Parts: sequence; structure tokens; C-alpha cells
Amino acid sequence: MVSVLAFSENPELARELSAAAALLADSLGGGGSLLVELDAPSGLESVSPVLLVRSQSPLRGRFEPVADALVEVAEREGSSLTLIGATRLGRQVAARVAVKTRRGVLSDVRDLRVETAEGETRVRTLTGAKTAFGGKFNARVASPTPCIATVPLGAYEPGDGKGPSAPSATFETNDLTGERVRHIETRPKAKNTVDLRSATVIVSAGRGFRKKEDLVLVDELAEAIGGTVGASRPLSSDLGWLGEERHIGLTGISVRPNVYIAVGISGQLQHVAGIKDSKVIVAINKDKQAPIFQVADYGVVGDLYQVVPALLKAIQARKAAQGP
Repeated sequence: MVSVLAFSENPELARELSAAAALLADSLGGGGSLLVELDAPSGLESVSPVLLVRSQSPLRGRFEPVADALVEVAEREGSSLTLIGATRLGRQVAARVAVKTRRGVLSDVRDLRVETAEGETRVRTLTGAKTAFGGKFNARVASPTPCIATVPLGAYEPGDGKGPSAPSATFETNDLTGERVRHIETRPKAKNTVDLRSATVIVSAGRGFRKKEDLVLVDELAEAIGGTVGASRPLSSDLGWLGEERHIGLTGISVRPNVYIAVGISGQLQHVAGIKDSKVIVAINKDKQAPIFQVADYGVVGDLYQVVPALLKAIQARKAAQGP
């Protein structure tokens, strides 16, 4: 019997879920954990043993057969908990597994814990943390086990990478037919040129910039302090001045740099939800009532077209004084 199953088509997230599954298996009283892979071995190093699931037709990228395969594995192993990566595919898979197994789902949760109510039946409950109301509050949600949880990237450390890199076992699932959605083709997404999640210093631009050409100010400031350029939603999704990979916020990505500098960003809840884990937040905005100042550690009230050039001049002077 395996207490916890883990699955994600994203290799990085799969490693994190493997580590989380191993921790939760201990809380469930043993039984171990299992990382599920599809179609072919990936060579992924994980904490948990790896189960390779194969079918007569390809599984990868097809949410209906993937859900059916996970249901089969869960029933065979008698698992109490299934962890699924909170990706576009994973969320669809989780919903279908929940319906087929009549289990509850905790969506996009972190800090998972198993709590046991002592009594005649020793009921175990899974709890998890998630943000609510645009990141303004932290909520703790719960579901009795057995249940399912979707977990976002970055919620867990991936482990030491010393675990199995080859499948421990292979499971041949039934030929899954009758799909209402047909997979036609898969096209790899162009790789992002920036990884904001690992950046230690981020300089972000907001709607305070009057035209796209003025973003050179952000580029120069980021270069001067060894930072990476980010953006609020209006500049990336609405205006297209910067790529979607730079969009920080509730509908973009969440970051946790050592220093986050918001230039011309008002600081609505949707954006603050993506930066709240930053160690130091610096805000530059001409509106002293801007919400960004409520979460900023340091704030400069002024026109960014005057403040940023002055800041650049001060940084360059400091570097010149220090010498090569």
C-alpha cells in the first residue's frame, strides 16, 4: 500500500511534489509515497520511488486519459492522498480524478499538513494554506482524507536529488478510449529569456510610464544594481510593452527577491499578491496615496522621470568613488 501519490508533467514541480509526498506519507502513518510518470522514463531524480504508467495510446498532455490512469493507480495502491501539480493540465486532471473517486480537492495549496483527530475512528484531515481575496488574506483550508491537492511550483524544496532516477515499477493501464477532446499536436512553448522566480533583485515597471521607449530607464536601473526587469499586468498583458514572462502578480508569477523596486506601479491587490514574499520592497510613485506605499519598506514620492535618473546618477557616482 502507498499512502501518497504525486504527479506533474512539469519535471521541476514533479521533484518538489515527490519531496512533499515523502513528508506527508510519514504523517499518514507510513505506507510510503510514489511519483507517477507517464509513457517513458524521464530519468528524474526524486525522493519517492517512481511508477511508470504506460498505455497503448500516448498519455502525456491528454487530461482525460491521465485522470483515468491516476484513478487506476490510486485504486490499486489504496492511496489516501494524491498530489497533482497546479498547472493548466494538472488542474483539469485533479477535477476529473476528484469526480471519479468522489474525493475532495484542496486547490493551489502550500504548507500541507495531516491532522489526526483522536477518537474511535482516528479521522485524518489534510490542511493547506492559500491566499484569498487577491492575496490580502491567508486562508487555511481542509479536507478529510482520502483527498486530492493541487500544489503550485515553489511550494516545496525539491529534495537532495539523491533518490531513484529510474522507474521502480511499470503499470500497464487499460487502453483509454472515448475521449471527447482529441489531442492533435503539441508545440513546445518558446523558452523564457528571464527567470524572475530566481532573481534576487527585481526592478518592475508599471502604468506610470507614458510610453514604451521610456522603459529604458528601468533597464538602466536594473543593470546598474544587478537586477532583472519585471512588470505589472498593464504593461505586459494589456499594452504588450514587455513579455508575459515578466508579468508579476496574481495572474502572473509570484516572486521573492531580496529587493523589489516598483517604479510607477500603483500597487493594486493583484500585483501585491505576487510580491508580498519579497524581503525588501521599494516604491517610486508620484501619488502619495498609492496603495503600494502600504506594503513598501521604503518609498519615494516623486515623478519617476526625475527620481530614476537622479538615482542612476547617485549609483554611478558611488561606483566611481569606490573605484574598479
